[in-house]
Amino acid sequence: MNGTAWSALAVNLAVCAATAGAVLLATFAVAVRRGLHRVVDIAWGLAFSAVAAVTWLLSAGYGNDSRRLLATTATILWGLRLAAHIARRSRGHGEDPRYTALLDKGPGNRTLYALRAVYLGQASLVWLVSLPVQAASYSSAPLDLLAFCGIAVWALGLAFEAVGDHQLARFKANPANRGRIMDKGLWAWTRHPNYFGDGLVWWGLYLLSCTAWQPALAVLVSPVVMTLLLTVGSGKRLLENHMSQRPGYAAYTARTSGFIPLPPRRTLRGTSESTK
Repeated sequence: MNGTAWSALAVNLAVCAATAGAVLLATFAVAVRRGLHRVVDIAWGLAFSAVAAVTWLLSAGYGNDSRRLLATTATILWGLRLAAHIARRSRGHGEDPRYTALLDKGPGNRTLYALRAVYLGQASLVWLVSLPVQAASYSSAPLDLLAFCGIAVWALGLAFEAVGDHQLARFKANPANRGRIMDKGLWAWTRHPNYFGDGLVWWGLYLLSCTAWQPALAVLVSPVVMTLLLTVGSGKRLLENHMSQRPGYAAYTARTSGFIPLPPRRTLRGTSESTK
């Protein structure tokens, strides 16, 4: 990446920060009007897609077109699939208990706290996590083995996430499963196949951006932060705190890996599953 490309990337970073902020602020306005902050989960994927689209437009003439196309397409596909899935899952439901609990603990004005802690916080994370997409689009290096490995990891992650979501949606659609714990399919190997898939997606995009040690080291923060968010941040930890009192969940956690897929441990079978 030459000096001109570095300067263009710096501009891209600034524009993408504004883009992520604009998407989340628009979502905040919709949420306040509807009195429903769970809509921010839909905006998460849309904001990444918007950042990728803006980067595609701004990086024209700077990076290798094949790498640009792969980075942009991979991010938009992931973001739109995730947004569509969450929109379908949320239809007809009220506020997410996680947001209710978070905002109930917030100091001062509830709406302003939501703006700071949820919307501006997520806009910052979108910008940070999307660094590999932006960096990859400004690299002039031709596609190599590492890039193809990155796309393979991304594809595995997207498939894992999509299959897990589909399996859970089918399980929950059956009234006979109401109040039970989903422990079939991918959910027998990991309690969070969707989160594990998310993690793989961003490690794959990181590999796609690794064309020199400087940018590779700089954007390593992206998959690391995403993995931490999914495992100890607002993903796995909050969901499991919410699920911990459900009948059969303790037995499910005893036999099922918390994140990385592993064969189920042999233990007493609990009930057959939940409403994740």
